Amino acid sequence: MINIKKRFWVLSAAALLSFMILTAVLFTACTQKPKATAAKAISKAYYTCSMHPQIHEDHPGNCPICGMKLIKVEMSGNGMDMSENKIRLTATQIQLAGIRTDTVKEENVGSEKTLTGTVTTDDNKSEELSARIPGRVQQLFVRTTGEKIAMGQPVYSIYSEDLQEAEKEYLLARQQEKILHNPDVDYQQLISAAENKLQLWGLFPAQIRNIAASGKVSATTTILSKVDGTVSEILVHEGDYVTEGMSVLKTQALNSLWVEAQLYASETNSYKENDRVSVSFPDLGGQIINGKVEFINPELSNASKVNLIRISITNPQGLIRPGMLAYISIGNGSSRALAVPVSAILIDGKGSQVWVKNPDGSFSSRMIKPGNSNQSYVPVLSGLNAGDIVVTNGAYLINSEAIFKNGGDNMADMKM
Repeated sequence: MINIKKRFWVLSAAALLSFMILTAVLFTACTQKPKATAAKAISKAYYTCSMHPQIHEDHPGNCPICGMKLIKVEMSGNGMDMSENKIRLTATQIQLAGIRTDTVKEENVGSEKTLTGTVTTDDNKSEELSARIPGRVQQLFVRTTGEKIAMGQPVYSIYSEDLQEAEKEYLLARQQEKILHNPDVDYQQLISAAENKLQLWGLFPAQIRNIAASGKVSATTTILSKVDGTVSEILVHEGDYVTEGMSVLKTQALNSLWVEAQLYASETNSYKENDRVSVSFPDLGGQIINGKVEFINPELSNASKVNLIRISITNPQGLIRPGMLAYISIGNGSSRALAVPVSAILIDGKGSQVWVKNPDGSFSSRMIKPGNSNQSYVPVLSGLNAGDIVVTNGAYLINSEAIFKNGGDNMADMKM
């Protein structure tokens, strides 16, 4: 009887131990499963709009507000390190979001006047291709305005009896040098004079060498461009007769433009040539570039009694086009201070902040203390140093991603 009880106790203890081990295994599995789920959630991506960063979708498509294509934002664990207050974006995200930066430096933060202007071409950079010889235009190789043209590019072919005679004189001088060998005749001078005549009539040295190599005079001659730029006007058609000096086409350079606006006569004394101004373009999302006052018309318009003011700007990327609307901010005062563009500052309940680009390519938010601003620049009293690089366009998108990933309280510990 005692052996039976002892055996029963042993079996009960073994069963209890097995139950405890099974319970521990199940508990461990249950505690590990949420971690895997959390890890999976962290690696997700969402889709947002560069113009309306409050939009967050879990699938690609278009923005429900403006209809723009949504951009993908990866929510990888390496995207945000809040211990360092950093956020990283891929090159594709930066390009699609249109993120632009500028260097913190001294700017004119005095009072400003904003003028409304229009982008026009720089007449000083315009060129004209004229006919050097009379004849009939057989074929046009440049047919549309807006087409870019380079020096040495074929423009048109021409039938010209005068040009044919000049080519014959050139070939004849070369043949006489080879055949006659008259010591009293300077054949090189004759050949040189014939070459100069052909060059003055628009032929390139390579074309003259081709005539010498072939030994023949062609019925038509191709005229090559001697100008660079964008074609603004074509003044001839195929079959037209041109005379010497007649305009064939006109070009304009779009890498340097003018912005023209008007001033009242009482305001002209406040501005002078070579003053630095800021020019913004609403068609380019408010992009701001620096310009220079190049010309102030000394004469008033008879009709409106206003003065023309002309601003010179650069256009290296070709984004600015003639006819665009522009806002010119001209400072009336000479107050200068460390400042950032107005578009760089985000304001919420905690104060004013900017996003700064770090040397490693990441972005960090930083609280600042702004001063009294004008329409273009905000002076920074504290929080930034000269040479810092701040985001001037797309700061809302970066801020939205930071809030979405880490919540609205991630900015609470930032100091000025």
